[in-house]
Amino acid sequence: MRALITGGKGFVGHWLASWLREQGDEVVVVDKETDVADLAAITAAVERSAPEAIYHLAALTHVGDSWSSPGEVLRVNVLGTAGLLAAARTAAPDARVLVVSSAEVYGIVTPDELPIGEGAAVRPVTPYAASKAAAEQVALQAWRGYRQAVLVVRPFNHVGPGQGPNFAVSALARRIVEARRTGAETMPVGNLDTRRDFTDVRDVVRAYRSLATEGEAGGIYNVCSGRDVSIGEVAERLLALSGAAVRLVTDPELVRPVDVPVLRGDPESLESAIGWKPAIPLDDTLRDVLDYWSSALEATAAP
Repeated sequence: MRALITGGKGFVGHWLASWLREQGDEVVVVDKETDVADLAAITAAVERSAPEAIYHLAALTHVGDSWSSPGEVLRVNVLGTAGLLAAARTAAPDARVLVVSSAEVYGIVTPDELPIGEGAAVRPVTPYAASKAAAEQVALQAWRGYRQAVLVVRPFNHVGPGQGPNFAVSALARRIVEARRTGAETMPVGNLDTRRDFTDVRDVVRAYRSLATEGEAGGIYNVCSGRDVSIGEVAERLLALSGAAVRLVTDPELVRPVDVPVLRGDPESLESAIGWKPAIPLDDTLRDVLDYWSSALEATAAP
């Protein structure tokens, strides 16, 4: 299968491209060199690749940063989705398109609403989440209005080696590795009480490919483990795995203006559609993230 990945050089895109090639797919990647909100540019990219499947990952993805640049987040995430879908209708009308949204669209949920199924109310509380909710509607309109073969996925938090240090788990792992190397006794952290449903990125991309080939057009699928864990517990696990003796100290600068207290998804629709279940335990993921940062920081420190 010929596949096009937008945002294909990012964290998830890297792992997705690797998995697709492992499955025998021919993969074309576009990234920041192609503005997905530029219709001519993205149409040319689709024409060149002639894909049978398109994975639309290109987006501004950092929840915290979206507060300072909401206009740009909307431009890239919403207009970029509209442009990509229009380009596909013109240049690859038979391609199946998987549009990556986010579980952040659910917003703040009450305990009795957990686990969150795809039919739950969409109540975004951040500019990033609002952009993803709008992008979903653009995608679903393409299905309803044009019968374009579009699917929407709502991944919950996914983690793994290679993720940037501006995401919670990767940031914690990097700071712990640095503290261990320098002998620091304390480490700044943000809100440790929030709870998230974490899945290894390598499991997530397995789900993406299976949905692109077997999922129902017009469908929305959570990609999640069905379990939630606090950021504080993740930090403690990272400390135990690393062997670092560091005291965590809350830094107000690292606390977001609004933080969703808990997200735990219901993976039933995904499991029913493609028989997917996460295969990589959280501790294995955390160990791999620590190893990644140990190698990365060693390389930068080498003369």
